Order: sequence, then structure tokens, then C-alpha cells
Amino acid sequence: MKEQGSFDKVVEFFRQVLESLPDKRTGKNSRYGMEDAALSAFSVFFTQSPSFLSYQRTMEQTKGRSNAPSLFGVHKIPTNNHIRDLLAPVKPKEMFPIFETILETIEKKGKLQGFRGFGNNLLVALDGTEYFSSKQIHCPHCSTRKMKSGEIHYFHSVVTPVLVSPHQSQVIPLVPEFIVPQDGNDKQDCENTAAKRWLLQHGAKYSALNMTVLGDDLYYRQPLCQMLLVQSFNFILVCRPESHPTLYEHIEGVDLPTVVVNKWMRKFQETHTYRYLNGMNIRMD
Repeated sequence: MKEQGSFDKVVEFFRQVLESLPDKRTGKNSRYGMEDAALSAFSVFFTQSPSFLSYQRTMEQTKGRSNAPSLFGVHKIPTNNHIRDLLAPVKPKEMFPIFETILETIEKKGKLQGFRGFGNNLLVALDGTEYFSSKQIHCPHCSTRKMKSGEIHYFHSVVTPVLVSPHQSQVIPLVPEFIVPQDGNDKQDCENTAAKRWLLQHGAKYSALNMTVLGDDLYYRQPLCQMLLVQSFNFILVCRPESHPTLYEHIEGVDLPTVVVNKWMRKFQETHTYRYLNGMNIRMD
């Protein structure tokens, strides 16, 4: 019951934020509230159904009622097209307070401790993902990629920081950072630059939670590593030989300290061998 109460409070705050979303409508045609449109859109991810409306109608037909009012507090469910029309003008930053409240609620309930690992650290995985791509449809905010054929590929992408743990099947999303053309900058925006903006905006707040940043080779660059150190983050970043040849030449032939860990995996044993070297200069390429 206590867990249900926490969920209800999060949903209630969610609803308060959604009720205050800017509404482009100026007339009296307001049958659907902005919160109903946004909650219906959000619930698609919760139910894993491509259409929340059809999902709820199927529930009503098979079970006599849907869980839209009871679970999400939806009064009326708009159509998919109506949801898109209402939410398209809303800027993503209007939703950011929800991420903060969810994290605060999880921390207050003591649930964040289950995500902590070595050194009482939280692991935050930084990664970029594309959420739109097209060869024809594009807008001023699109990133572009030129194919070998000469064809231009338009896409939208975002850096999505997520709290992860090897001991948990769930993850906790943090405030994202969108990869979009920046005013006053002729160079196309990229994942690495977006990660720097995210650190500048949120680093001080999140580093206080004792976090270790995880990332692929794209993030292993001196400026970003320096920012992580300044913000008091630990970090584990992939460093591929083809991206950093000078660094690998430097350690070639060096007798590196080694740690060997044996793990039993049901009927067989795995041997994990780790080699490490402290005090390396990351700015070698």
C-alpha cells in the first residue's frame, strides 16, 4: 500500500505539470485537457502498445472497463492524431521537472540505495539514441548524415543519461539532452557536445549523489574527461585502439598490473582478467 501511495503521488505531480503545459488552442474546442493528451502519450510506453486509445478500447470490450482513469487519471482519451496535434508545440523542457521529482521520490523512499555498488557509487550510463529519421521529412532542428550514395539522411537524436545497476532489472532515467543545432554555431551539434551541455547544466547536482559515468569510445576525449573531473564524477569510458593509437603504443610491452577473478556460471567457470595502469595522460592523441 505504501508503494501504491508513492506511485499515486508521482502520478499526481505528473498530472499537475501536464495541466500547466502551454496549450496552443485559443477557441472553445477544449474537449480534451492537455494532461489527458500527455498522459495518454506517456502510457503508450507503460503498456507497450502502439496506440493507447485502441488498447483501452480493447480492455473496455473484453473486461468491461479500462484502467486509464484508475491508473493514470485520464478523463477522456484523445485519438492518436489529436494527441500529436496538441503535444507537438510543447517544448521538452516543460517535462523536465518530472524527472527530478521521480528521482527525489526514489531517494526519499530509500530505493536508490539498491542501485549503489562499489564505493557506494551510482552508475549513470550516457548514450545517444535516434528517435526520428527520414530521407524526405526534415526541419531546421534536424541533424544530417550524408550517405555514400550522396543522399542526405535527416534525423533527431538525444543523449539519455540513465541510472543502471547490475543488481537491478529496472533503470532510472535522468533529464535528457537533445542533440540539435545550436544558435551561433555553424558546426553541426553532436553527442559529445550535448554531453558537455548536460554536465554544465546538471553535473553539480548529480555528482553530489556520488556517481560514476559510463560511456562508449565517443566520450573518451580530453575536454569531456576534464569536465567530469572538475564536476567530481568518477568515470569508466571505453577507449578503442583505433581511436587512440598513441595511447596504446605507449602501453605496448608494459607489464601492467593484473587482477584475475574466477566466477562460477552454473556448470562452468569463467575467468575474467583485468589489466590496469594508473596515472596515464588521457591527452595523447
